[in-house]
Amino acid sequence: MSVCVTAQHRHLLDQVLDVFHIVPDFDLDLMTPGQSLTATSARILAALDPVLCETKPDLVLVQGDTMTTLYGALAAFQARVPVGHVEAGLRTYNFDHPFPEEMNRVLTTRLATLHFAATEGAAQVLRNENIPEDRITVTGNTGIDAALYVRDALAGDRIISKLSLPLDPDKKLILVTAHRRESFGAGFEEICAAIAELAGRDDVEIVFPVHPNPHVQDPVNRWLRGRRSIHLIEPLAYIEFLDLMRRAYLILTDSGGIQEEAPSFGKPVLVLRDRTERPEAVDAGTAELTGNSDRRRIVAAAARLLDDAAEYQRRSAVHNPYGDGAASARICSAILSFFKQ
Repeated sequence: MSVCVTAQHRHLLDQVLDVFHIVPDFDLDLMTPGQSLTATSARILAALDPVLCETKPDLVLVQGDTMTTLYGALAAFQARVPVGHVEAGLRTYNFDHPFPEEMNRVLTTRLATLHFAATEGAAQVLRNENIPEDRITVTGNTGIDAALYVRDALAGDRIISKLSLPLDPDKKLILVTAHRRESFGAGFEEICAAIAELAGRDDVEIVFPVHPNPHVQDPVNRWLRGRRSIHLIEPLAYIEFLDLMRRAYLILTDSGGIQEEAPSFGKPVLVLRDRTERPEAVDAGTAELTGNSDRRRIVAAAARLLDDAAEYQRRSAVHNPYGDGAASARICSAILSFFKQ
């Protein structure tokens, strides 16, 4: 097996590789500041071709819905190598939400041979798109495998978190993350206004690891910098972020991955988006869509969980619909079965 990374998200990638003791065989390090989506696409596709020629793989695994996912699948397809897609079948049916991830995942489905769906709902999406049943495997999500491993290691002191924030143990901790481009502009203004209002409560403390994108930094600094009960911090390393998640009372996010991970920590999630490709958490009650266009809706949803103990208990006790920690084993088994055909 060979591991190749494009380093599309360098600061996150290196942390995870270190936690799980993975050393890539090929680190393409392709990202440059400010490059366009088209430039990113071209660089990924061109750099992967010689890797495929050198390794001559029997199968290429891609995960998620990034530009690396799509163009990794396309490079393999053009090299006549079968593709396995991890996290297959996610859909919002709106190519602007999220952009460009929705198109990335739709096109990757057309290129893939094996489809590893996290949930039965995602598998049904693939069936509806005429993907053969024998090419679909419901596995759970590998991100849950990783989160559960770190959660248990933190609890057992096998991993030590370096998180050091002066948090008030008598207050309810709200963790906020927001970075998606569909919220840039008016959406971020409303999100920040809602956070500012929540920070005015005496019973909450808010931690917001702020994405470095100027479209995020500008409204966050204007609305939230210097306000009491708000900690604006740099993006956290993987272990420290999961440690903060397990300490949180409530999570506000536009991240798809956090929507999946939070139930493993028993944390209700308010999703700062109008649509989600992960409806299972909404159906289960773990997550609630608040959108990003009305601060009052966000504040009201948070207040229900902060003020109603029974509602909070109901929403935090739901099991995780996205996995039980065995997704990786199921994917390995499906790949071995494919090669035995």
